[in-house]
Amino acid sequence: MNRHTNQHELIVSGIHLELTPSLKAFVQEKTDRLFRHEERIVRIRIELECDSKQSVANRFSAKGHISIHGPNLNATVSADECHKAVSLLIDKLDRMLHRRANLKKTKRHHAHAIEIDAELPKAV
Repeated sequence: MNRHTNQHELIVSGIHLELTPSLKAFVQEKTDRLFRHEERIVRIRIELECDSKQSVANRFSAKGHISIHGPNLNATVSADECHKAVSLLIDKLDRMLHRRANLKKTKRHHAHAIEIDAELPKAV
C-alpha cells in the first residue's frame, strides 16, 4: 500500500492474519500522524501477527520499522486486540521520533567545543 504524497511509502503485512480493508485503512490513518511529524521518513513497514499459541493478553503483536535518514527505528508491541496493538505501536513510534528530534535539536543548539592537543600552524 503506497502513499502518493511526498514520496512516503507505507507497507502493511499480516502474518497468520488476514488484512481486511478496514484494518489497512486503520493502519494508514494512524501512520499519517507519523508522516506529518517527520518529513524525512522514507518508509514505514508495519507487520501484524496473530499467534494463537500465546496467551489471550499477548495474542496480537505489531512490529514497526521506520526507515529514515540516519539510524532506523524499530518497535514491537503486544496486545489482546489487533487495533489496540496498532494504536500502541504508533504511540511508541511517535515517542521515539519525538525523542530523536529533541536529541538532534539539543545537539544543534548546544554544540561542544572541540579540543585538539596538537598546535595548529598559523595562517600567513
